[in-house]
Amino acid sequence: FQYYFLSCQLLYHLYTNIYIALLNPYRIKVTGRTKHFINAFGEELIIDNAENALKLACNKTNSEIIEYTVAPIFMKNNTNGAHEWLIEFAVKPKNLKLFTEVLDNALKSINSDYEAKRYLNITLNMPKVVIAKKDLFYNWLKAKNKLGGQNKIPRLQNDRKFMDELNRDFVF
Repeated sequence: FQYYFLSCQLLYHLYTNIYIALLNPYRIKVTGRTKHFINAFGEELIIDNAENALKLACNKTNSEIIEYTVAPIFMKNNTNGAHEWLIEFAVKPKNLKLFTEVLDNALKSINSDYEAKRYLNITLNMPKVVIAKKDLFYNWLKAKNKLGGQNKIPRLQNDRKFMDELNRDFVF
């Protein structure tokens, strides 16, 4: 669900996803912002899915994340799509392949649409996890004059603009 705020005869869209957990008594859970999702292949991956899967992957591999962003890798030349996860770690996993497998399996167990797209790699291949260099996201915020305040790293995108900018201007 998305909700709106009505005040002084104006309607504001709050750009927030909510989930109604209970009807009696009413219990509402905020699950993320409407702009923070990936649905490039019909997988409907929301920020709540990503955060929970990352938490599980970190717990299983004794790793710790500072920042991350995710963007689709689009299908081309008869290849399937995938998600590219650019992650800056405070503590890197000793086995990146295991981290990626745990992340992928967690996403499949959390999100049935993601699982359907990953089934036998028909639409989506295994996620591509790339370890970001130290301070990559900090340097991007600094270059954009966005340090402090309400400025945040874009987490999930349906296009590659942010990911390509990071790869082009900040990775090398």
